[in-house]
Amino acid sequence: MRGIAFIVSCLLVSVPLFAQKEKREPLTEAQVEKIAEAGIDPDARVALYTEFLNERADAIKALGKRASSDARSSRLSDALENFAALMDELGDNLDVYSDRKADIRKSLKALSEATPAWRGMLRALAGEPGFSLARKEAIESGEDLASQADRLLKEETYYFNQHPDEKGQDRWEPK
Repeated sequence: MRGIAFIVSCLLVSVPLFAQKEKREPLTEAQVEKIAEAGIDPDARVALYTEFLNERADAIKALGKRASSDARSSRLSDALENFAALMDELGDNLDVYSDRKADIRKSLKALSEATPAWRGMLRALAGEPGFSLARKEAIESGEDLASQADRLLKEETYYFNQHPDEKGQDRWEPK
């Protein structure tokens, strides 16, 4: 009886450990520093995220051109997972900035122009078993981010046309 209780308790303790997904940190320390230096300027932060995503897209394109190997597949999988995590992180930031009514139209325009290239690059990347799941998740993240950026750009354009006195603000404050 004690043996069964011990096994059950071990399983109960270990199940949550298996369920936890590794939290990716898609930014380098230098990039985190740049984001921190941008401080509370949401427009600058979105522009930096867009720049970092462009750099990641270029790296993925370069890896995609290399000869197929297990090492290449592993590196592509990791790069695609980081790319998707960075797009998701930017999407989370966009949610916060839109709730604050921050005027990020300039950086949203650049982001909206960049997302089709990223999605095209991801779709053009020939799928292989070593990174097909990561590619699929990156495509989904790219679709979500593109949709969110386009929607927010329209919403912000409308909002700031209706409230011209609030253009350029970092956050909405009740009057």
